[in-house]
Amino acid sequence: MRAKTVLPAVAMTAVSMVLTLAVVVMWLGAAVPWPVALVVGLGIDGGWLATLAYERRLAAQGDHNRAVTAVGWSFGILAAGVLIAHALTAEESAGAWLAVAWLPIAAKALWLVHSMWERTALTPVALDAIRGIQQEARDEAAVARARLRAEAATEETRLTAVTEAGARVARVQAKTAQTLAGAWSTLETARAGEETGRALTSVTARVTPGVTPRWELPVWGPTEPLAARSLESAPALTDEALDVIVDEIRTSETPALSYREMAARFRAAGHSASEVRLRAAWKRVA
Repeated sequence: MRAKTVLPAVAMTAVSMVLTLAVVVMWLGAAVPWPVALVVGLGIDGGWLATLAYERRLAAQGDHNRAVTAVGWSFGILAAGVLIAHALTAEESAGAWLAVAWLPIAAKALWLVHSMWERTALTPVALDAIRGIQQEARDEAAVARARLRAEAATEETRLTAVTEAGARVARVQAKTAQTLAGAWSTLETARAGEETGRALTSVTARVTPGVTPRWELPVWGPTEPLAARSLESAPALTDEALDVIVDEIRTSETPALSYREMAARFRAAGHSASEVRLRAAWKRVA
């Protein structure tokens, strides 16, 4: 993985240095002796290479120096400027020289990308752990989606069943109401009929002399609620009756029941007596 970023940067740097040296020698060779032009070209390439080597050393130590970075970019911009100036002054192939003038800047950008890759690179163990976490998250999300879909389908089935049951109940209620209405109409017709009235009068005993009892229809509809009846307290048991009941409950099993068991059964049977009287009766019969 390291070679995928470092090799393009090295290749671009080498091409940029060769082009810069060639352009400086050709461009300045006409004005100054070629050794001087060669020294100038090597100076530009050497300064760029030196700052690049120092940047790589700092990056390997996990450090960074802005001044060194600024000097490196200055050499890159200087090399690009030389190429652009040569392209603009060249009489032939100016477009071709201008097309390769961006190579020094591109080389610096590739080294920047390589340094960013180094700062964010992870070991294979960490990458495997991250892949495992991502796969686990995807599995949990898939299970959650499947659970939601299943719950939605179940709820839809339940609502459909409830709706259909409600519709059946409504149909039954409507049919029952229709039947009751028909029966009520029949009763009303029978009560209002003249022949029916005479027949009922002939078979119904008179409550009051001279008054013919009237056949009333049963009540069908809302009625007034009955008032709640107050519970009348049962009369208190006499001592003799209390003794008899306590003795019967106590001796209903063998061995005889304890006081707590007897008292529980006494009250469960619906009898009422105070705790003092009940205990006194227990002492008398026991």
